[in-house]
Amino acid sequence: MTRSRRFDLIAFDWDGTLFDSTALIVRCIQRAAQDLHLPVPSDQEAAYVIGLGLHEALQKVVPGLPPERYPELGQRYRHHYFAAQHEISLFQGTLEMLAALKDRHHWLTVATGKSRRGLDEALSSTELKGVFDASRTADETFSKPHPRMLEELMAEFGVPPERTLMIGDTTHDLEMARNARTASVGVSFGAHDPAAFAPLNPLFVAHSTPELHAWLLDNA
Repeated sequence: MTRSRRFDLIAFDWDGTLFDSTALIVRCIQRAAQDLHLPVPSDQEAAYVIGLGLHEALQKVVPGLPPERYPELGQRYRHHYFAAQHEISLFQGTLEMLAALKDRHHWLTVATGKSRRGLDEALSSTELKGVFDASRTADETFSKPHPRMLEELMAEFGVPPERTLMIGDTTHDLEMARNARTASVGVSFGAHDPAAFAPLNPLFVAHSTPELHAWLLDNA
């Protein structure tokens, strides 16, 4: 099939970009620290590490913990997250946006700091079956901002960096795109203050899912 679009491959971050989960993740990080009687990070500190792999995130947000205790902290985080994940959902308008992009024959992928188990549980819902062509998670390759997730996705579909777009809500996402030499778009409704995006030169910063949808139809 002839592809006349600017980008053949579009990679989405998950939490805070497609999935309205930032507040829950922050709360679960804080509760995990509290469970182990550790200093509880602020909302801003906990939000900053969203997008990293869980081990890397916990090391940054609770520094100085003996290495052997991080798995225990991760277990407490997962306990709280999986107990409450039914409370969160896709941002309104996400399914319509993804359907429109599939109609234009883009390859749609996910590059996320989530675990494979966590992403697969989210993707198992009926509404998302068959939407994404591939995905990478932090526990099966390198964590962001290392470019490996994007490099593996591009290699899988034979798409060069100049035909690839990364969309995310954190500086970790946009740094990964820069490291992989791909274009990027930021969204302001997730974990990071979009004021931090400017040095990373995203093509656009969307302030809502409908705004992102419109920009993609006109520019991707």
